[in-house]
Amino acid sequence: MTRTEADPKGLVRESYAIEGITKWECRSIFVDWALSLPVGADTSAAITILLEQYATAAPDHPMSVTLTEGLGAADAPKRRGGRLGRQAGTV
Repeated sequence: MTRTEADPKGLVRESYAIEGITKWECRSIFVDWALSLPVGADTSAAITILLEQYATAAPDHPMSVTLTEGLGAADAPKRRGGRLGRQAGTV
């Protein structure tokens, strides 16, 4: 995956250029960024590329923090729904 593929609309790049951006604005941009990725894209790989590109120079930037948090959330297990999900708690 290239940097262009990791940030197809340049949303993350632009967030680093906004002076005084807040963590809440970065989180909103992160959601927009995630929705702009193609279906089936490796989100963890994209985040890793963006962190290498931008967070090295600005580790305390709110977007660096948001991307790091997003990397951890990408590996979180998904909830099982339906009958199997309800039965899992009653075993």
